Amino acid sequence: MSEIDDSKAPLLDHLIELRGRLLKCVYGLAVCFAICFYFSDQLFAILVHPLKEAFGDAGGRLVYTKLYEAFFVQLKVAIFGASCLSFPIIANQLWAFVAPGLYAKEKRALLPFIFATPILFAMGASLAYFVVMPTAFHFFLGFQGNSGGLKVEALPSTDAYLTLVMQFILAFGISFLMPVLLMLLNRAGIVSRAQLIGLRRYMVVAAFIVAAVLTPPDVVSQLMLAIPLILLYEITIVAIWFTDRRAAKADATEKRAEAA
Repeated sequence: MSEIDDSKAPLLDHLIELRGRLLKCVYGLAVCFAICFYFSDQLFAILVHPLKEAFGDAGGRLVYTKLYEAFFVQLKVAIFGASCLSFPIIANQLWAFVAPGLYAKEKRALLPFIFATPILFAMGASLAYFVVMPTAFHFFLGFQGNSGGLKVEALPSTDAYLTLVMQFILAFGISFLMPVLLMLLNRAGIVSRAQLIGLRRYMVVAAFIVAAVLTPPDVVSQLMLAIPLILLYEITIVAIWFTDRRAAKADATEKRAEAA
């Protein structure tokens, strides 16, 4: 029995299959966009909730300074929601196209990473939404008051606020995928656990640089991204130790079986 799927189709057949799967991705994205655009007000209400909580009883408001800004905010919300909602469809089509060219062992090795990717992204996005954004917004709104006899009031625009929220969610979601990347590099033999341990001090510096680039220029947001990145790096080192140990046991068992 062959470990790899028997797929010796000509290049043209593979291109036709790729075209079909890309079209399915586009159709899925379009359907998700239509659904998210219909519920764009509800989705934006969810995204604006951390700011509403930060304003508290004092109340607050969002403004738009361009006539077309509110409409384009709805489009951005729909595109953002559709991208998240259609991810399972896109991932499934990508896996269906790539899987026939993989060995059974490679499929078993990649499946945990495929399942871990949306989970880790959701963990990062949840941390940003439930913890980081409320804390950061409280910090930003703390500058309201009187300055030089004039009232200082925060009047964020809808487009600027949505951009900030998406920046938070994407920054934390993508950053939380670091363990998947490092473990894939380890499986490919590009990096080892010993190398990651040796690069630990540089990772601390890199985490703060990434946090400074991806988050707004305030210390609170940067610390809330840099510290989880450092913890995830340490967790990845431990996870690689377990996988290396399991691989060594499997190799030893295979060698004993061959010797017998």
